[in-house]
Amino acid sequence: MEILRIGFIGAGGNTRLRHIPGFMKCEGVEPVVLCNRSMESSQKVAEEFGVPRVAGDWREIVQDPRVDAVCIGTWPNTHAEMTVAALEAGKHVLCEARMSASLEEAESMLEASRLHPGLVAQIVPSPLSLDLDARVTTLLGEGVVGNLLEVIVTHTFAEYQDALSPLPWRLDRRLSGVNALTLGILHEMVQRWIPGNPNVLHAVAGIHTPERLDEASGSMVKVGLPESLNIVARFPSGPRLIYHLSGIDAGPPLLDVRLNGSGGTLHVNLPQKVLTLYRPGSEQGEIVEVPCAEKRGWRVEEDFISSIRTGAPVTLTDFKTGVRYMRFSQVVDDMWRHERKKHGD
Repeated sequence: MEILRIGFIGAGGNTRLRHIPGFMKCEGVEPVVLCNRSMESSQKVAEEFGVPRVAGDWREIVQDPRVDAVCIGTWPNTHAEMTVAALEAGKHVLCEARMSASLEEAESMLEASRLHPGLVAQIVPSPLSLDLDARVTTLLGEGVVGNLLEVIVTHTFAEYQDALSPLPWRLDRRLSGVNALTLGILHEMVQRWIPGNPNVLHAVAGIHTPERLDEASGSMVKVGLPESLNIVARFPSGPRLIYHLSGIDAGPPLLDVRLNGSGGTLHVNLPQKVLTLYRPGSEQGEIVEVPCAEKRGWRVEEDFISSIRTGAPVTLTDFKTGVRYMRFSQVVDDMWRHERKKHGD
C-alpha cells in the first residue's frame, strides 16, 4: 500500500481531538509535518502526537513535495487562501468547518477544486447528527409526520452571557467572517434532511455586549457577530424553517430540532442522539430506534483517505455542499446587519 503523507496546518482543539488521532489510525497514512500559530505550540503538539517535523509557516507544508495531503484546522478567515494554495500545489485537502469567512471565498474554493478534479477536496462535516441522519431522512421520506409544516432548530447556552469575558473567536468577525454562532454547523445538518435551499424571510441579531477585551492586543474591540440570533426562512416545498440560537441563556443548554407536520412531530435530541415521535392527541412520545447499521459515527479521516485511494466521491462534506450552507449564512449575515443599521444599532 502506498504511504500517504499528511501535513497539518493549524492544531486547534478539533485537530488534536479528532484529526491527528483519526489519521494515525488509518493504515498506510503518516502524519509528517505540522504548523501551528507559533513554533513553540507546533513543537508541543508534534511531540504529543509523534509528528516528526514542524514548519514555521504554513506555506512550507503546501510547497513540500513530501506531503501528499493537508489537513487545515485554522480559523475560517484563512481557509480559502490555504485551500486554494494547497490544491494548486497538487495536495488533497481536508478543511475544517466552517468552510470559509464568506460566500465569495467559499466559491473561490469550489472553483479551485473544479480546476483540480483529480484531487480530493473535503470539508469536515457537521458531527451533530451523524448517527441520526439516515433514520431522520427515512422517516421524513415515509411521511411519518404527514406533510412537513415547520422545522424549528434551537441551540441555547450561556458562554457569552458574561459581558466581562474576553472576545472569543466565534464573535470576532475578523476570524469567523459571516459564521454566526452555530448556524453553519446546524444548517449543514438540516440540508441533509430536507431538499431545497430555503429563502430567508427574516433575520435579527442581538449583540448585547458591544465591546470585549481582545486578549491578543490587550485592547477593547468591537463585537462583530451575534450573541443571539433569530431566523425565519421557508423551503421551496413549503415548510417554514426557524432558528433560535443564543449564547446568553443561563438556563440548561438546549440543542434540538422539532420537525412538525400535519400528522405529528419528530423531536431530535442531538446531545442524547434520541428520536421521539409524537402523535396528535397523545402526550406520550414514542422512541424511534435507530438501527446500528445506520449509525455512521465519526469516520471523517477514514472517508478522506478512502476517497484519495479509491476515487470515491466525497459525501460528507464536498465543497458544493459547503457553498450551500455558506450561501445561507451569507444571506442571514447581510439581513441582520441591514436590520441593525436600519434601526441605528
